[in-house]
Amino acid sequence: MQTLLPIEQYDSLLAEKQQKLTALLAPFNPPRVKVFSSPVQHYRMRAEFRIWHDKGDFYHIMFDQQTRQRYRVDSFPIASQLINQMMSRLLPLLKTDKVLHHKLFQIDYLSTLSNQIIVSLLYHKPLDAQWVQAAKQLRVDLQQQGFDVQLIGRASKQKICLDQEFIDEILTVHGRVYVYRQVENSFTQPNAIVNQFMLEWAVDCTQHSQGDLLELYCGNGNFSIALAQNFRKVLATEIAKPSVAAAQFNIAENSIENVQIIRMSAEEFTQAMNGVREFHRLKDIDLHAYECNTIFVDPPRAGLDVDTLNLVQQYDRILYISCNPHTLCDNLHTLCQTHRIEKAALFDQFPYTEHMEAGVWLIRK
Repeated sequence: MQTLLPIEQYDSLLAEKQQKLTALLAPFNPPRVKVFSSPVQHYRMRAEFRIWHDKGDFYHIMFDQQTRQRYRVDSFPIASQLINQMMSRLLPLLKTDKVLHHKLFQIDYLSTLSNQIIVSLLYHKPLDAQWVQAAKQLRVDLQQQGFDVQLIGRASKQKICLDQEFIDEILTVHGRVYVYRQVENSFTQPNAIVNQFMLEWAVDCTQHSQGDLLELYCGNGNFSIALAQNFRKVLATEIAKPSVAAAQFNIAENSIENVQIIRMSAEEFTQAMNGVREFHRLKDIDLHAYECNTIFVDPPRAGLDVDTLNLVQQYDRILYISCNPHTLCDNLHTLCQTHRIEKAALFDQFPYTEHMEAGVWLIRK
């Protein structure tokens, strides 16, 4: 079964999102929302499918969100062309080897614009030497078909990487090329084309900035690295170890010399800044050496907690990217007491869904 997209409705669906975001932001008197559209298909760089075994055959399935009924997926136009190519080539190879498909229950794909892909095979059985041997041959077969692929096997308390657990994405921001290491099972922006638009918009907002930038929730350094050009120094926090390691690699690989990553949650950093707690992780970092006039936040769907919101409000300029405009607006009720919205944007990361990615650039009144 092919999953069809209502491509002819894309423009009207995006216009509806623009109207909804404009209405949500209206109480805060913003300028006109700038809209960044997505490719209408093959825009999602990662996908996860359950595997359904049926009378000796098996195939990718998904579940309908409303009915919870399963449906077969042979092609998936939401996902990148690379994922679709891999889907069609991978299953026939898996079907020739019982060691590889026995008790296989899920396949995850992570692809890049740089044409690299990770395939993760998830099992309800322990993975042994026989599986490793079969998986190595599978990888050779896929490479011979032209795929630059990393293969990972997962089972309960087991993870086997045949080579490495990451791939390197290449993004272009205002003509400048950046390398971003992406780690399997860690957060990455799902829509790479729209991510490039987000980075360009953030760079444009912060041009001619004075002083330094503080960034909370920096992930693999997606924004930090592109924004570094606009600041004397960047201090960024992230709690997940794999993301911190990827960020450190990305800083070095892109020859960025003014970014410092701290492995802390936003809440911990707020406690450190407010003198509530001392952290051993900060012993070699002089926070007083930073003159952060600007703060950048890209929080989880729940938005900013009260303490972090109060911290953010202390900065003259606030760049806020949100995956949930409703919690963004909750936070704006506080932030717009002291700041005004200079710019607002809608990034269509998730076409054909209700989800909206929004951005606001706030300046102290």
